[in-house]
Amino acid sequence: MGSRDPRIDAYIAKSAEFARPILQRLRETVHDACRQVEETIKWGSPSFVYAGGILCGMAAFKQHASFGFWKHALVMGEAAARDGMGSYGKMTAATDLPPQRRLLADLKKAMKLNEQGVNAPGVRKTATPKPPPKAPADLVAALKKNGKARATFEAFAPSHKREYIEWIEEAKREENRTRRLAQAIEWMAEGKPRNWKYLTG
Repeated sequence: MGSRDPRIDAYIAKSAEFARPILQRLRETVHDACRQVEETIKWGSPSFVYAGGILCGMAAFKQHASFGFWKHALVMGEAAARDGMGSYGKMTAATDLPPQRRLLADLKKAMKLNEQGVNAPGVRKTATPKPPPKAPADLVAALKKNGKARATFEAFAPSHKREYIEWIEEAKREENRTRRLAQAIEWMAEGKPRNWKYLTG
């Protein structure tokens, strides 16, 4: 059996009134399609994990809600445009959801990709990849004192780690560095990447 995360109940309850039925139906459909799915919060929004990887996620904003597959291009097709950070565009009412049969079929396709260990297609890189970011001593010490922040940081992709590390190390004055370090720990304890403010809307 899968798991349900009480943080997602809270997320839905705090969402705008129009978004609640959309999120609730999406959540139930994911569980109907995938009995072993596990719920969590990633980047401040509800996410669903299956077979060792993210399956899909949903989010509510001020004027729309969205739902997207982690491997969007492989599930929806390379030509499928992403509007409003989701696989089905911006949704403002339950009637904007795709037909249940299509949603279930797409979920099954996404599940199969995770079962097969298929990675999401990335942008082809020509430059030499950057070395893994190395956290400074003060960040390491602060993360040791905050389990939630440490778990978030450890789960981050190298790019998200680097954003926090560079932001802290770019501080010219000691008091600015201390302030940035405290802010970073607070945001990471909430599961947020450095540029989380730009992920909404």
